Amino acid sequence: MRPGRPTAAVATALAALLLGACTDADVPTDPPPTRPAAARPTPEPRIDGWPTASPATMGFRSQRLDRLARDAKRLDSSCYAVVRDGRLVGEWNWGTQRSVPREVFSVTKSVTSALVGIALDDGSLALDDPVSRYVPSWRGTASHSVTVRDLLANDSGRFWSAESDYGAMTRAPDRTAYAVGLRQQHPPGTVWAYNNAAIQVLDRVLVRATGLPTAELAARRLFTPLGMTHTRMTSDAGGRSTNAYFGLQTTCLDLARFARLYLEQGTVDGTRILSTAYVGASTGRSSTRLNAAYGYLWWLNREGRLRGATDEVDAAGQPVTDVRGRLVPDAPAGIFSAIGLGGQIAMVDPASRTIVVRLGTAAPGVQPYGLRNAARVVTWALG
Repeated sequence: MRPGRPTAAVATALAALLLGACTDADVPTDPPPTRPAAARPTPEPRIDGWPTASPATMGFRSQRLDRLARDAKRLDSSCYAVVRDGRLVGEWNWGTQRSVPREVFSVTKSVTSALVGIALDDGSLALDDPVSRYVPSWRGTASHSVTVRDLLANDSGRFWSAESDYGAMTRAPDRTAYAVGLRQQHPPGTVWAYNNAAIQVLDRVLVRATGLPTAELAARRLFTPLGMTHTRMTSDAGGRSTNAYFGLQTTCLDLARFARLYLEQGTVDGTRILSTAYVGASTGRSSTRLNAAYGYLWWLNREGRLRGATDEVDAAGQPVTDVRGRLVPDAPAGIFSAIGLGGQIAMVDPASRTIVVRLGTAAPGVQPYGLRNAARVVTWALG
């Protein structure tokens, strides 16, 4: 045997040791195939939180919708928006950025109605409660039988005059105190008047019923849940009361969110804010035999005896002319609208699930934008 050369036995043992030390990890393998990265979904286009869609895909005739937008611009609009099935299909802004709040006047009334509905659903009040429950000074007076429902329907019979409604109350340092202090002019339920002072009394009712200032109630229970981040209710000059009949500051797209709450029967994205029953009572039928066009602080398109916000009345509070029909005869009977001075409009058509919002002014000598203009979106532009 030559020195240094292993014997056969030793060679066999070394081979066994080497084989035992070799594991699968030591055996070179091909790398696993590389899978292509999953494509990320394209974010849905949104404007101020609204998902968008083209007019054509939502059933509109695009050229006609553009024509209506041009008409809105000509009539001194600052913004114009059309929503269908929860999607923004058209939005225009002129002279004011979309996120800048602006005064919408009596559109505020419809928001106040929603706050009454929230308090009603909470059990804090009832529609047939006498207002004197919340306004003790009315007890034992001619106003003792006026109900919350009467204030919402505008047939309360509370004192009304143009100077009081548009002059003295506007100048009052405490508008709610002024409104509460007016006298009873007619028995409740006997006359209809677009009565700002009577509606302002709802500020006192809401504060006493809920324990919250009306503006705070609106922010907590309405604007925040709806995502109305550009909206607020304002107060009088003395900061003593929330303006309940006018004074809301908002935008087109925020107001569309409020309108959608009613289109969806009191819910938005699965969250219930108002009961279906209250939405139906407010917008689904006339609240008084004295005016077919009025729900609970919403304007309707129902058939019957009609009264407008500025109609002349006689000494008994009755209309000088007796008009019957519908506000917009060629539009669906089911449409309803929040309407403010100068053509501020949030119109809802439940049949086509369409919302139209227009904000702006009414310039001297220019025919103001009105409900008929808004209704053309569904009567003319919708295919």
